[in-house]
Amino acid sequence: MIALLKAAFLGIVQGLTEFLPVSSSGHLILVRDLLGWEMLADAHLNKVFDVSLHAGTFFALVAYFWHDIVRLVSAFAVSLGRGIKGDADRQIAWLIVVGTIPGAVAGVLLESIIENTLGAPMLVAAQLIVFALLLYAADRWSRRIRDLGQAGWADGILVGLAQALALAPGVSRSGITITTGLALGMKRQVAARFSFLLSIPIVGGTAAYSFLRLLKDHVAMPPGSGGMFLVGMLAAAVSGYLCIKYFLGYLQRRSLSPFVIYRLGFGLLLLGYYGLIR
Repeated sequence: MIALLKAAFLGIVQGLTEFLPVSSSGHLILVRDLLGWEMLADAHLNKVFDVSLHAGTFFALVAYFWHDIVRLVSAFAVSLGRGIKGDADRQIAWLIVVGTIPGAVAGVLLESIIENTLGAPMLVAAQLIVFALLLYAADRWSRRIRDLGQAGWADGILVGLAQALALAPGVSRSGITITTGLALGMKRQVAARFSFLLSIPIVGGTAAYSFLRLLKDHVAMPPGSGGMFLVGMLAAAVSGYLCIKYFLGYLQRRSLSPFVIYRLGFGLLLLGYYGLIR
């Protein structure tokens, strides 16, 4: 029962922090380090558990944006024969494709560096603070007048490059892509919606790639652990879906200042803890 509760808690942490601009990977690293939680003794099996959490957030994205996915995939297929010009959905579909490439390439090339170097708690804390300041600046001084239908190739490339930076724990994929969208003049909700649509292939691809690598390593789950993986995935999926829904509604009326304050406070607290106490 304790293992299931831990799995559910970590799933909720993943589901909320994947879509709020606060860094899911950073929070998972810090929660495990501070509480001493490792779901399983084997390092490979812990990676399998992490993959199940990412799969949960991918299912949340697919469930929430299902109609958008069907429309954009159809538009992409049509664009192969008719081109992009004159249709907003075709252009958005191609912007997602273009924006996915930098993160996918960086993830494959820098995987070992990300796993072995960038997850240090002090570095995570510092990045929570630095990128909080960038988020505040973009939210404070952005024009916030552009809709997604007005996005062009430069927007897709720049937001895609920003998404590649989010491979470092503490940066936040949603945070840095929303920051970039705001800096490019997008409305808050539009920047977040583009961020989430752009995350669908990268989150799904990362989960699939990690799962296939683990299968190649012949990692087998110990008897009785299946429930823990399922609970974590479901918790991430449900909390992620609700987070997307209410966060997009929140951005129609309010600023990102609470998330900036949270990141700054949490980051400073962690710097003090790891720098002075640990």
